[in-house]
Amino acid sequence: VLIAIGRDACTRNIGLQTIGVKINEKNGKIPVNDEEQTNVPYVYAIGDILDGKLELTPVAIQAGRLLAQRLYGGSSRKCDYINVPTTVFTPLEYGSCGYPEERAIDEYGKQNLEVYHTLFWPLEWTVPGRDNNTCYAKIICNKQDNNRVIGLHVLGPNAGEVTQGFAAAIKCGLTKELLDETIGIHPTCAEVFTTMDITKSSGQDITQKGC
Repeated sequence: VLIAIGRDACTRNIGLQTIGVKINEKNGKIPVNDEEQTNVPYVYAIGDILDGKLELTPVAIQAGRLLAQRLYGGSSRKCDYINVPTTVFTPLEYGSCGYPEERAIDEYGKQNLEVYHTLFWPLEWTVPGRDNNTCYAKIICNKQDNNRVIGLHVLGPNAGEVTQGFAAAIKCGLTKELLDETIGIHPTCAEVFTTMDITKSSGQDITQKGC
């Protein structure tokens, strides 16, 4: 039996209604603009309490740091809530950064995207004979912006380490051409992002015969 205890947003009894701060009545979370400002101009909110934002500690730390710098340091830098690397530490790790494919389609239109993907077989799986073509990698590119990578996804060993490295490149404007020009480290899992050549729209087979 698994008992999962969630974290409720305890905002209904702290007096927000007294000063007029709006909350999402369904979940108690607080809507803000792109500067973490609520509907009351002098009240800000950061972290898991934000409506529609990622519930991740590093995101809250970054947002809080940037908010302080804007309020008291003359900065104008805002927190990037899109290009956030994150990982699900399941037995087969899943890592992602940027847009999921469905949201990218909503944001940019399917006709403006090119999705490259592949299955792969990690070297460390060959000796124990673990199943081939279980791991998966995908990048989502914006054709209208020099094939800039707007989403990266990987399902495989050490996905967190792989994703963290590519996240910096995505923040720097990584494109498909730059990935193709990057020499891969063989035989790493991350190498697969430098050799992708099959698009999802082509319908071609993405299974692999070796590592």
